[in-house]
Amino acid sequence: MIDNPRIAFFGTPALAAVILGVLCESPFKPALVITAPDKPAGRGYAITPSAVKEAAERHGIAVLQSQKLDTQFLDSIGAEPWDLFIVAAYGKIIPKSILDIPRRGTLNVHGSLLPKYRGSSPIQTAIANGDTTTGPTIMLLDEKMDHGPIVSQKEFTINKDETSATLFEKMAQEGAELLVTTIPGWLDGTIPAIPQNHEEATTTKMLSKEDGRIDWNKDAKAIERLVRAYDPWPGTFTFWGGRRMKVLKASTCDSQVPGAPGTVVKCDDGIAVCTADVPLTIHSLQLEGKKPQNANEFARTYPDFIGATLQ
Repeated sequence: MIDNPRIAFFGTPALAAVILGVLCESPFKPALVITAPDKPAGRGYAITPSAVKEAAERHGIAVLQSQKLDTQFLDSIGAEPWDLFIVAAYGKIIPKSILDIPRRGTLNVHGSLLPKYRGSSPIQTAIANGDTTTGPTIMLLDEKMDHGPIVSQKEFTINKDETSATLFEKMAQEGAELLVTTIPGWLDGTIPAIPQNHEEATTTKMLSKEDGRIDWNKDAKAIERLVRAYDPWPGTFTFWGGRRMKVLKASTCDSQVPGAPGTVVKCDDGIAVCTADVPLTIHSLQLEGKKPQNANEFARTYPDFIGATLQ
């Protein structure tokens, strides 16, 4: 294996920061971090660095931020020799001219067992689809999205109460550990890159807030999975009396209660909403302009909620 390999890391959000942190505690601490420029965030729109930039600064790593991966960027990063680039949720398509700079190419940490769930929302999609297993893939990047050959994978179980928040944390940790164990063999050429079966590939989409709108004509389990899949973002919501209402936590109801889809009813578990099959118990919700609230408490505050139709 190469002694003291020169590695650059591309990443932006918290998931990538976890992976960077694990790399920094291994023999493969990057010499340079490339991340998105600081941008406004929060209610005050204060200029805020990415989670990866903050992690890099804690570990004393030089940071490069660029709006575009253009010729100027290529000249700046290509001026020195590199052994390996690593990408984790960077947020931009990296051109081939940059991917090919390091001697051993560019490895990516992807949050699914490729070729299943290429694209930007593999973790949310796995939960929404009711998958029982998932895992990270270390792949060799090429110019197409999640298309390159597979270097290593690790499968683990998706818990029944998993949310995207918890699964992101698990995926980041598992992906980081897999990466650290993969790098030595990749650098010395003992681990091969196996082409994906592109005929089996499935693609996930970039999520928007509107994707979280609940269709009460679906079955309760599908809606319950969506609530967990879109926690914390984009969140799931419905409308009551023209006001947006977030559904924060829910579960399927064991009792059968008659009612058209979208009708709010009482069931053995508390407050529920009728769906295409069994009702969906609502444990917590948040009415537009209000704080999150227990559904039973909400119904006591708004007695006309029972019997209402959610849109």
